[in-house]
Amino acid sequence: MKDSMREIPGYQRPYEKCLREGEGALSDSELLAVILRCGTTGSSSLTLANMILKATEGTAYPGLLGLLHMSAAELQRIRGVGKVKAIQLKCIGELSKRMAAAAARPGISFAQPVTIAKYYMEKLRHEEQELLYCMMLDNRNHLMGEQLLSRGTASGTMITPREVFVEALRHRAVGLILVHNHPSGDPTPSQCDLDVTQRIWQSGEMIGIHLLDHIIIGDHRYISLMEQGILVYPDEP
Repeated sequence: MKDSMREIPGYQRPYEKCLREGEGALSDSELLAVILRCGTTGSSSLTLANMILKATEGTAYPGLLGLLHMSAAELQRIRGVGKVKAIQLKCIGELSKRMAAAAARPGISFAQPVTIAKYYMEKLRHEEQELLYCMMLDNRNHLMGEQLLSRGTASGTMITPREVFVEALRHRAVGLILVHNHPSGDPTPSQCDLDVTQRIWQSGEMIGIHLLDHIIIGDHRYISLMEQGILVYPDEP
């Protein structure tokens, strides 16, 4: 690996290659080098990009995916990565998740759990602790609001019906969809998931706010309790 970008022939430099062949022709390290823009003393941005990717080897998430699972502090342990570059890298990961969500949002149908799972998949499947989101709908199943209700541990999250319905009443919602992730990657509902879902459903029926579904996100997999027959979706108005 050449340590200076000046030592790399012009046609092989990531910027020039991108202009000539398009961004799809760049390797992971070349893409990262373009985004980093500059390296460190004695090392090119391409050398630094390779060092960053190498730091993810041997982990549960090697390569670019590993950047999503490294904290800013962990990134700064890589030689040549200071606070600014660590923040850049974390923002790249967040941007990729938001772009995936933005692409999926127009296709959301609240009667089709797969579309909701697709919307949340990139946001949640990389998380290392459980997050519980609540989508609040009006009487025509239009989204009125979305709220992160709980941030738990690697093995679970705690939520009460009161916390759910405080937000639902604030948004004047008549329907709710809960979405949370399993950091293990397996979306199979636990007994706790089923018990909490039942309590929230029962509480909602008493006050006229219906729990329409509870979707659990795994790694490229999901389970909808409505599709499983545990929750029954009412007829659309």
